[in-house]
Amino acid sequence: MIDFTAPADHVAPQLLGCVVTMNGVSLRLTEVEAYLGAEDEAAHTYRGPTPRNAAMFGPPGRLYVYISYGIHMAGNIVCAPEGVGQGCLMRAGEVIDGLETARHRRGDVPFERLASGPGNLGKALGLSLQDNGTPVSLERPAEAPEWVAGPRVGISKNIDAPLRFWIPGDRTVSARRGRPR
Repeated sequence: MIDFTAPADHVAPQLLGCVVTMNGVSLRLTEVEAYLGAEDEAAHTYRGPTPRNAAMFGPPGRLYVYISYGIHMAGNIVCAPEGVGQGCLMRAGEVIDGLETARHRRGDVPFERLASGPGNLGKALGLSLQDNGTPVSLERPAEAPEWVAGPRVGISKNIDAPLRFWIPGDRTVSARRGRPR
């Protein structure tokens, strides 16, 4: 059982290998990023609660869904005690059930790219703003996978913090420019 009241950087590696099921698709999480609220300039919650980020300050173990770059739905799993505003961005996963549904949503892309990157993962899962604040359904793996940590992707603040966690060598992990999976 994952204790979602723990800080996001403690929860994030525990999410790797977990299966999340939503809207007819199940995927195994292979990459996540932790966002640490008021102490993390890259977090949506750095400056406190707003109508947009209110779910991040809600009960842990729920989804914070937002529109990224005006077009993609991205999803975080809320962590830390209610009111703190921490979460784990679901960055990549391997589709293990509902492949036809994921392919219909994502189009003709290679299997390993179906849910690689937060927008692609959100599309494969069929995330919408209506999912914001809903409880997340996770199934833990029998054995925790090996993982590594490094800098997060696509941010401009707090860029060197090792708050990105991934399963090394997994083909579904999003590639950082100039760096291995």
